[in-house]
Amino acid sequence: MKRTEPAVPVAAPAAAEAAAEQAQEDQPDEELADCVLCGEPTEYPASTRGATLCPVCAWQEAQRTACSG
Repeated sequence: MKRTEPAVPVAAPAAAEAAAEQAQEDQPDEELADCVLCGEPTEYPASTRGATLCPVCAWQEAQRTACSG
């Protein structure tokens, strides 16, 4: 059976948390981006490029793409 790679790479939750902490330390007064899946605020500043996910959606996306059987 052929393995397929996810269309959008998703960082590991620990890596995502570290990146979010670093981003907040850099610009603590900036507005936060909304999650593109559920609309909840993320840990990333609004100026972050790409699809930003909240911690819950990032974890769910990682679970969906981790193993398909």
